[in-house]
Order: sequence, then structure tokens, then C-alpha cells
Amino acid sequence: MSPAASPVRALVTGASGFVGRHLVTHLTAMGDEVVGVDRETGGIDITDAAAVNALMDRVRPTVVYHLAGWADVGGSWQHPVDAFRTNAEGTLNVLSAATAAGVERVLAVSSADVYGIVTPDELPLTEDSPLRPASPYAASKVAADYLGLQAWLGRHLPVLRVRAFNHLGPGQTDKFVAPALASRIARAEIEGGEVITVGDLSARRDFTDVRDVVRAYRLLVERGEPGEVYNVCSGVDLAVQDLADQLVAQARVPLRLEVDESLLRPVELPVLRGSHRRLTDATGWKPEIPISQTLTDLLADWRNRLTA
Repeated sequence: MSPAASPVRALVTGASGFVGRHLVTHLTAMGDEVVGVDRETGGIDITDAAAVNALMDRVRPTVVYHLAGWADVGGSWQHPVDAFRTNAEGTLNVLSAATAAGVERVLAVSSADVYGIVTPDELPLTEDSPLRPASPYAASKVAADYLGLQAWLGRHLPVLRVRAFNHLGPGQTDKFVAPALASRIARAEIEGGEVITVGDLSARRDFTDVRDVVRAYRLLVERGEPGEVYNVCSGVDLAVQDLADQLVAQARVPLRLEVDESLLRPVELPVLRGSHRRLTDATGWKPEIPISQTLTDLLADWRNRLTA
């Protein structure tokens, strides 16, 4: 069966995570047969090679969307070995099992953090930009990225690599800046208070709605070139301050922002902005959901969670 045909049998690792839940919803809506697994919901640990092989042998997927991994950039400074094992060794296990099972396509999700600290004249970042990881998390993602390339070159496994820039949307954990702000605003609306604590608001990032992101993932599985790597991004950078201001403007009570030094990271990348030209040329994808709508949906989601 061609991976472009529908329905396909899709295995999604990290299916109960933020992006995973949106991806499962999108794939199902598109008519795909989806099997989702995640360590947090009694599934498998991707660092357990035997368990990954058994899963792949049991499911026999046509395509694999590999989303599972360590996602906490800040936490990787305290737990670098855990981050590396999960992202690098875990990815190696998934790729090896997919090769043995004859999977037709694998989408392996990496991160734009692999590009590291860049200067304005290097923007926008393309897939040919140098990789200069500045955190343990980013280093683990470089390893995972290149394991995907090696699986294509050395094993002929049709791997498509993705370097995802920042993405936002309903259902996101408050370990990340925008949902953290949204959760604090929603809590202040319920419990009172005038101050919202924040970290560094000067960093500029390329934000994409998660619902646009998962649409890009499926299009790449259908139309992308095996062995290639693709940025998934909006092509526009916004200061975190802009996101904070938009969220505070939607608050139902008067609030002000106050810096909490404990929320600052050891290394903060000043700016990231990518080019999605390669992705668009291959699939026709473009971001469709404006950031204003994303933030409105994000805040509404946190209000619902805290009042439920």
C-alpha cells in the first residue's frame, strides 16, 4: 500500500502528549486507522528496545509518526542523561523496529532548538543552516535527527525528518511559556491576584498553531521526500512579550506582569525564525490559524480546565 493512500494504518508514539492528541484527532478525521501509544498511559518506554520491537511486530503499521521523547528544554539541564537516552536511544529503537517491520514511512520529529544561538543575519533558518545545539535537550535532538538520516542512508528506511519550531494551542502543558501564562491568568481570574510571574519575555520565537503543525505532518507523510528534512514553522518571529500582552489583554481582571528569576533558563536563545519554503514546495502547506485565535483558544482551554 502506498503511504499516500487512505486509509493507512498509522502508529503514533507519544500519542497522549500535546501534539500527539491533536495528531491522532487529525489522522482519524482524515480516515486513517490510528494506533496510539504512550508511556504515560500504560504503553511502552521507547528506551526499551524489546518492547518497541514487540509493539511494531504486533501493530504492523504502514506509517509511523514518532513524537515520543523528552520535551522539557529547561529540565534537560538537570537531567541530561535522561533527555539524551529518551530522545536519541529511544529514536534509534523506533527506527530499528520500523526497519524490521517493513514500515513504509516514518516521520521523525526533531526540534528547531538544534539550530542553537543564531544572529539576525542568519535568519530565516533553512534546513541547510548549521546545527549548534546550546542545551542538552538540543544536543539529544541533533542525535535523533541524524539517526533518522542514517536509517535512510544506511538501511533504506523511508524516514522524513521534521524540525518543528514552537507550537501552541489548546491542551498544552503549562511547562511552556504561553500556556503557563494562560494558566496563571485563568487562575488569577478565579482566585484573585494582580501579578502574573514571568521569565524572560525578550526572546523571539516562530510560533505555529498545533493544528496547523499536525496537518503538515500528515501532508509530509503523503508527499514528502524520504531522507529529507523539513522545517515546520510560520516564518514569522514574535517576542514572548507580544504573546504575554495579548493574553493579559484578554484577562477578565486587571493584571500586571512581574519577572521571576527562578523562571530564567541558563541559556536563552535570543531569536528563532524559520523558513517553511521546502515544506510548502513539497506539500502546498501554509499556516492557516492566526496567532490571535490560537491564544484565545489556549486561554479558553485553561479556563475550562481550572473550572472543571
